[in-house]
Amino acid sequence: MPHQQYNACIEACNACAVACNHCATSCLHETDVKMMAKCIALDIDCAQICALAVAAMARGSAHAKAICALCADTCQSCGDECAKHEMAHCQECAKACHQCAQECRKMASMA
Repeated sequence: MPHQQYNACIEACNACAVACNHCATSCLHETDVKMMAKCIALDIDCAQICALAVAAMARGSAHAKAICALCADTCQSCGDECAKHEMAHCQECAKACHQCAQECRKMASMA
């Protein structure tokens, strides 16, 4: 099973997608939802690219490394935005995003 070599990245992407979906939903319940618009949009993008990356790695796609490189950039952006907000769900999301970005960069640079 070729995807086993990507287990750490797959796990990080799954955890990030969960954190981003939770963060987006939680942001919708904040008092000033409009202030959270960028965070919500990035959460949705990040959750989606993480799911795509997991699927690509699981099936051994020839494009998995390119997808993971894009995923790393998206996760970095999302994590940086979430880190600006003090809410626990944003801080937890930022941590998951930054960890995922690191794992995706490792995966994308594999020989």
